[in-house]
Amino acid sequence: MRKLKNNELGRISVDEFKATEKTPLIVILDNVRSLNNIGSVFRTSDAFLIEKIYLCGICATPPNKDIHKTALGATESVDWEYVEDTLELVEKLKAENVKVLAIEQAENSTKLNAFYPEKNQKYAIVMGNEVKGVQQQVVNAADFCIEIPQIGTKHSLNISVTTGVVLWDLFSKIIK
Repeated sequence: MRKLKNNELGRISVDEFKATEKTPLIVILDNVRSLNNIGSVFRTSDAFLIEKIYLCGICATPPNKDIHKTALGATESVDWEYVEDTLELVEKLKAENVKVLAIEQAENSTKLNAFYPEKNQKYAIVMGNEVKGVQQQVVNAADFCIEIPQIGTKHSLNISVTTGVVLWDLFSKIIK
């Protein structure tokens, strides 16, 4: 087996990315404080053709050198918007028939591996603050609370890792 060179990867340009039909997924970052986590979410969202990222509350916004360090240019390809209040955004998206998934460990949550997206349905995933998680009022407003099953001692994943796991799982189920 030979590793592929960058010019063999079939990468599309930013303009092609913007013109390409997107995966019906939106990412909402609820008070994420780490600029590196925000940049990583941009990069992962680019990889799976995510429709849009909403940066809410204390989230920093591009342009920012620390976001750029991990985003590697994905802030130019992925559509994003700053919205101060996460709950207001969730209510607005729900009114537009977007199903909202709070990614959180909670009572009666649905395990990610047991969740199957409906066909022709747009979803928004809410990723929470590194310490406090998704705000309780946002969890309450969500259509589903999704949890990644974990069996180790920590039961805690970094927000950028969690986003990658959730986006890959949903992407793979949607594009079947």
